[in-house]
Amino acid sequence: MHGGIIPVKMHPMYTRLLPSPTHSIFLFGPRGTGKSTWIRHRFPGATIYDLLDTGEALRLAKEPQALYRELSLLPSGSWAVIDEVQKAPALLDEVHRLIEDRQLRFILSGSSARKLRRGGANLLACRAITKSMFPLVSSELPPDLDVSKALVYGTLPMAVTSDDPEAYLQTYAETYLDQEVRAEALTRNLGAFARFLEIAARQNGQVTNAAGIARDAGVSRQTVQGYFEILVDTLLGYWLPAWKLKSATIQVQHGKFFFFVSGIARTLTGRLPYPPTPEELGPLLETFILHELRAYLSYTSRNYALHFWRTYDGTEVDVLCETVDGFVAIEIKATSRWDTRYNRGLHRIRRELGPDRTTCYGLFLGERPASWDEIRVMPVLDFLKRLWAGQVVR
Repeated sequence: MHGGIIPVKMHPMYTRLLPSPTHSIFLFGPRGTGKSTWIRHRFPGATIYDLLDTGEALRLAKEPQALYRELSLLPSGSWAVIDEVQKAPALLDEVHRLIEDRQLRFILSGSSARKLRRGGANLLACRAITKSMFPLVSSELPPDLDVSKALVYGTLPMAVTSDDPEAYLQTYAETYLDQEVRAEALTRNLGAFARFLEIAARQNGQVTNAAGIARDAGVSRQTVQGYFEILVDTLLGYWLPAWKLKSATIQVQHGKFFFFVSGIARTLTGRLPYPPTPEELGPLLETFILHELRAYLSYTSRNYALHFWRTYDGTEVDVLCETVDGFVAIEIKATSRWDTRYNRGLHRIRRELGPDRTTCYGLFLGERPASWDEIRVMPVLDFLKRLWAGQVVR
């Protein structure tokens, strides 16, 4: 099941699919995705250092060698956890020594790799591989998943289980500004960054116009580019780049920026208390589907890249994935009825890439699957069941 992934029950309302490692890992994911819960469930006997504890973080940052003295007493092969490791990067030198000298295994978790990469931290020279934790996916939730609710609130564990997901998401957004941005001193101008967040969230899933965002936020284009880097580095968002065909077709080259989960995008726009407008639904559904695809590729160790494709004459395919077997092209429509005009981009990309090498899907909010000229049109949940059964991307 799930390409060899075994679901593990962690809460009455959900399971988790992230496989248990056999060797040391860096485990990165946005705040609130459930990294700490997963660690405590999968490694109940591990020694845990929680660097969200300010006193503990200060103690170990001041004297990193204390980690070696304390953990060197553990038997060879034991597991140890450093939660929010980016708060004390110097500890990684001691982790390196403990892996080499004592053959200990580590879970090194965090919500940002920014400090580690930019501070020249010891990344353990392949002694620990990097894994990602995502918000909940459809295959971790009950089969009667309410897609409309998932589009509005997203699938962070607390948003799924809370009686008041709006309050949780509002607190999440405020906490991010305070803990991730202010505490890490990522920008000096929190006011401008807050304006940028709202504008960027309103453009979630659209081809990004950095100059327009800079104008509306009252900052330079270079500053906007730096702000996007902060979002990527703190795992709050990611770029979906444009696919570049080798043919002479003129194509859009700018990427689309997506927030990691739809509920956060809606919170930052101030739209969370209101029903999504028809204009909102399309990008929200794309955000939801891309989240599922990214999680599937990560959890099954399929290192395929995702793109979108659009020409200057308006022909577009929402998601394109090149696999070892060919291409998977996906068009996503937040509508209950599929119209033949939605097939235009899929037909075009099949001709460009080769009909025998391209599998096309049309996803929508209707109830019945259908076949339209070699295009497999299906309801969202039907597609996701196929995805997690390993029948879409191999």
